[in-house]
Amino acid sequence: MLKNKVLAGAVLASLLATSNIGPVKALELDEDTRTVTLDSKGNSVVLTAEQVKRGKRLFNNACGTCHVGGLTKTNPNVGLDTESLSLATPPRDSVTSLVAYFKDPMTYDGLDSISEVHPSIKSADIFPKMRSLTDEDLFAIAGYILLQPKVVNEKWGGGKIYY
Repeated sequence: MLKNKVLAGAVLASLLATSNIGPVKALELDEDTRTVTLDSKGNSVVLTAEQVKRGKRLFNNACGTCHVGGLTKTNPNVGLDTESLSLATPPRDSVTSLVAYFKDPMTYDGLDSISEVHPSIKSADIFPKMRSLTDEDLFAIAGYILLQPKVVNEKWGGGKIYY
């Protein structure tokens, strides 16, 4: 009996050693997927894989508590989906407009500053996670937010039905 188990183990080890099974690689995003709107003039930018990775990490650390899956816990009617971002005043559907928002956030209608209640560079004394973020970090976070609808489709900003 023991001899059969040893033989079966040896055969299995031999099969695994000669097979092409390797470590699972993360999904690689193509250039089209990594292309997002840069500014209000319609210019675009292709994010590097490193910017996407960094944007995800920084978003999850600085924004993920209130914006899980692109929704907004404090106001579920306004998410981070493309439509919601484009309908804000001013529109927040480009990297530069999101970076401006991260620096000094405004209400959805654009009439009042909300920097005292929303994390921002302007209110970094109140929100410590914002203190160390550079312009490159803000760019990466904005790019990640704009990329997500292409990756997870309607789930991004879709609310409670998904998260």
